[in-house]
Amino acid sequence: MEDLYHVSEFSFSAVEDNFGSSNDIFWAIEGLNEVKKVQFSGAVDPLHSDFGFFPDDPPEEGYLLSTNQQKYHQQQSYHDYGQLDNLQFDMVSPPLQFDARYPTMFPLCVPTKDQPHSTTPLASLEILNSYGTGFKRLCNEGKTLQPVDDLAVNEVIWRKLSTEDVMRIAGTRFIQSSSSSESESFPFLETHPFGFSFSGLSNEETEDVALTESLLASAEKVDHQQFERASKLLSHCESLSSETGSPIKRIVHYFAEALRQRIDRETGRVSSKDLQKGQSLDPEVAAKELNPTIVAIYEGLPFFQIALFNSVQTIIEDVAKAKKIHIIDLEIRKGGQWTILMQALESRHECPIELLKITAIESGTTKHIVEDTGKRLKDFAQGLNISFSFNIVMVSDLLHLGEDLFEIDPEEAIAVYSQYALRTKIQQSDQLETIMRVIRTLSPKVMVVAEIEANHNSTSFVNRFIEALFFFCAFFDCLETCMKGDEKNRVIIESLYFSHGIRNIVAEEGAERKTRNVKIDVWRAFFSRFGMVEKKLSTLSLYQGDLVAKRFPWGSFCTFDKNGYCLVIGWKGTPINSLSVWKFL
Repeated sequence: MEDLYHVSEFSFSAVEDNFGSSNDIFWAIEGLNEVKKVQFSGAVDPLHSDFGFFPDDPPEEGYLLSTNQQKYHQQQSYHDYGQLDNLQFDMVSPPLQFDARYPTMFPLCVPTKDQPHSTTPLASLEILNSYGTGFKRLCNEGKTLQPVDDLAVNEVIWRKLSTEDVMRIAGTRFIQSSSSSESESFPFLETHPFGFSFSGLSNEETEDVALTESLLASAEKVDHQQFERASKLLSHCESLSSETGSPIKRIVHYFAEALRQRIDRETGRVSSKDLQKGQSLDPEVAAKELNPTIVAIYEGLPFFQIALFNSVQTIIEDVAKAKKIHIIDLEIRKGGQWTILMQALESRHECPIELLKITAIESGTTKHIVEDTGKRLKDFAQGLNISFSFNIVMVSDLLHLGEDLFEIDPEEAIAVYSQYALRTKIQQSDQLETIMRVIRTLSPKVMVVAEIEANHNSTSFVNRFIEALFFFCAFFDCLETCMKGDEKNRVIIESLYFSHGIRNIVAEEGAERKTRNVKIDVWRAFFSRFGMVEKKLSTLSLYQGDLVAKRFPWGSFCTFDKNGYCLVIGWKGTPINSLSVWKFL
């Protein structure tokens, strides 16, 4: 059976470049379905809110802690984990008006005839033409396009520009100024308030747009190996950007730093090993340790919790009739998602849980973190009177992973959970294929996959640069909005975690380039090789995202979209995470 789905080696880069960018810069889809940008409201502490799951017989009003849950919450909380463990829920069903708003949920893009629009084939920066103003276009067909100048121009004039607004305007101006064809025109630029001048922009916004243009010009010169010219442009960027200031100035600072390192590597001034010597932090390992910065991310940024709660809701639905449940977690980290699952299972009355088993797969040097997680989860389960078992499948190399390492009971329902776990294995495709073949032999009822929805694995440097620029642009904008009162952790996130990813994407190549996020279209092609079929997310699961977003003061900036059956969660229209559900044929 294993060999049945083993074909020639899968190339993530080839598939990704084939799909290309599914975005439309300077253009937006007219008449978006309301579900495209769900509007949220409310301001509640995100980690002490009334998030809820949906049992068969929910209480009539609100959420009531069960007796066992009350006992557990009266116990002394964990010094490091209490904030993440003590999430509470509204045990309610979606209101009728929610069902009325989202009667079918799929398809979300109604096919219509495409309208022509102008493009500028600007050498390697042609990708700028296909990068979206709002949500990256996830429907490759059926787009009714209109110029961005028709989109709420008055709103853009009176409100402060977001980082993506600035990036879009800078990209527009750069394409226009770089066009070598006088015959090519930009009719929407002629009427756009920011088309040919800085009229209407504040002094800071003017500086940010000009600074971004210089960064784009430098990236193009690097791509053309015109390193001397690129270096001069970078010197200008470096003199005007910094780790402080506006989000744009901070973004330009880190991308300029990465471009400088790429120039040094390309020209032989330094080697890849020299570049790596100064990088003591491994963000993948650091993210597994629960520290104040990681907690701040989960507390402040809504899309992480939206993906987490939606994932657990989906698992609950797929094992609704099972009394023995076995969760296989490919990257358990601190396991906060399973304390949420336990609270939901404890409230399940029609089919009480007999045993919850969690198996964590570990192949690195962080076994002590997983063991600590297991102890904490056992204590949590004990506090809720849930029969619980925790196992670790430890292998020195994932190539040694095998079905015989798992304790499988034929009476249990198996669910596989992968939160940002597969993206780290893209470079080791043999390991990734081993994981998928072993999972298939275990015959799980469902596999839930949460991944970064971005294209950072293109073989084209400049395409990768532009994709990363817009992706981190949204992230920096989110941090600026959601962490205004926590500058210390915001700076740490940007200077240690994000800067590492930016440098790796921009400055490195080959084996050293480990950050290789791909979009759901690429994962879909990969999963199909193992007989996996995508499942539709339920209305309850989608409503779960609505509930979670409403608890954040800035939840209205979270956007939902669908790519096939996959839910894409974004910030002000830019995709950040994808959540997909799969079954094996």
